[in-house]
Amino acid sequence: MEISGLQKLTLLDFPGRTACTVFTGGCNLRCPFCHNASLVVHAPPDPIDQEQFWAFLKKRQGLLDGVCVTGGEPLLHGDLPAFLEQIRSLGYAVKLDTNGTFPDRLKQVLDAGLVDYVAMDLKNSPEKYPETCGISDPALLEKVGESVRLLKAQTRIDVEFRTTLVAQYHTLEDIRAIGRWLAGAPHYFLQRFVDSGDLIASGLSEVPPAEATRFLQEIQSSVPAAALRGY
Repeated sequence: MEISGLQKLTLLDFPGRTACTVFTGGCNLRCPFCHNASLVVHAPPDPIDQEQFWAFLKKRQGLLDGVCVTGGEPLLHGDLPAFLEQIRSLGYAVKLDTNGTFPDRLKQVLDAGLVDYVAMDLKNSPEKYPETCGISDPALLEKVGESVRLLKAQTRIDVEFRTTLVAQYHTLEDIRAIGRWLAGAPHYFLQRFVDSGDLIASGLSEVPPAEATRFLQEIQSSVPAAALRGY
């Protein structure tokens, strides 16, 4: 596994855990508002040395209790299961961030018990998925839908779905459609868009707080546990 970045401490990325965050490179989507565009479009010039990474985790045993694996898209990498297994062998809980476009690989890590928490980005309503993720793939929605079904059925691990709200891409009608899609989901967050300075596109803006609150009220009829994040 090539590690493209490492945040040595986070109190936010892994709910309920004191964790570090590992970034993998590469993604199969091209979401205009992606805040890690350099990981998606370009390989990092200096990937993290594997030996240094494992030495870091061993040194932090007892201080950290979780590792968040994000990207990019971690499930792009065929050696991810072995990577997660090695992390767990050191006593860490694992959170996986995914875009849900690799349901077979997601099922593999779920069935093997390699994750404790999965966060899936749901980009938009089904009708606007290609526009929002920058990819026209006829099979995309089927793959995303299968991942939604897999995660909604989970009882052993914690699961959240989340949508980053961007004024240029999300409307109240989109939120209604997402609500129909996610009905019965355990946790769903409407996230505030923040321009990281490392985006694929430019000229994007956040959904204003008042409108985000209206979105939340709309979707809570389908997903009562929905909440705002970052507002």
